[in-house]
Amino acid sequence: MKSLPSASELQALVDNTYQQFHALPGGENASYIPYLASVPSDLAALVIVTATGDIFQAGDCEYSFAIESISKVATLALLMEDVGPETVREKIGAEPTGLPFNSVLALCEHQDKPLSPLVNAGAMASVSLLKADSPEERWQRILDMQRRITTGKLTLSEEINQSEQTTNFHNRGIAWLLYAAGNCFCDPMEACEVYTRQCSTLVTCRDLAVMAATLANLGENPVSGEQVMSAENVAPLLAEMTMEGLYDYSGDWAFEVGLPGKSGVGGGLLAVAPGKLGIAAFSPPLDESGNSVRGQRMIAEVAKALNLNIYR
Repeated sequence: MKSLPSASELQALVDNTYQQFHALPGGENASYIPYLASVPSDLAALVIVTATGDIFQAGDCEYSFAIESISKVATLALLMEDVGPETVREKIGAEPTGLPFNSVLALCEHQDKPLSPLVNAGAMASVSLLKADSPEERWQRILDMQRRITTGKLTLSEEINQSEQTTNFHNRGIAWLLYAAGNCFCDPMEACEVYTRQCSTLVTCRDLAVMAATLANLGENPVSGEQVMSAENVAPLLAEMTMEGLYDYSGDWAFEVGLPGKSGVGGGLLAVAPGKLGIAAFSPPLDESGNSVRGQRMIAEVAKALNLNIYR
């Protein structure tokens, strides 16, 4: 395996990439969740965390923003620990939907089976399948995993949660469709409510880079040293990210960048270079698929400069 450049070279790469793309025009903040529409659109950050725990960063790295759909990665890691990857594939799926992340049509076309744990339907099914005896236990287990797989400092934003809980009618409808088809494994409104909470925690770009580095490091958090998930579960999780991590742009992302990734409509984006490092970027303006415009360019530039494409 080719070694990484020196620390000074990695920091220079992060600095130069950030300077080149942090003000890239294009895209708009997510507007269907009131809180997200209010986040300053000029914010941007880029962070690399290596599999040995070294951190290189530039931009608004201390700014806390909504984790949104990147929370699905942490919940999926927890679920694979609970039931194993094969049960996840059997009950939820491992295929791209080819449609937007909140698509009802994708459910209807596949007998109300989600196909992927990384779209909203599959994420709610994942929440419902976790081992828990109450909504609070379900939520606390998810929050604990989010903390263990990042820097340990994540908290729930009551403001974001309230904004999302009062506008999540579409997801409630999806949850009932899942339940009617036997693909929701607890009360559907419990699954939807807890899923909405998991999307409402606050993270920094550094948190996301640590999450990506943990997956790059076979499930061991390189900052805390804790083994947060089994090494054998990392490969199937990365496969799920490859299939649907950037929603209906996932295939193009694999073609162009060649790294498993996951985006969130809060403006966060992470990518995993197995055995080497994690990269995360943050900037609120999104493209039509719901992926950060600047984040994609910054991560793609780093991946190209370091020759990280796993298909080469």
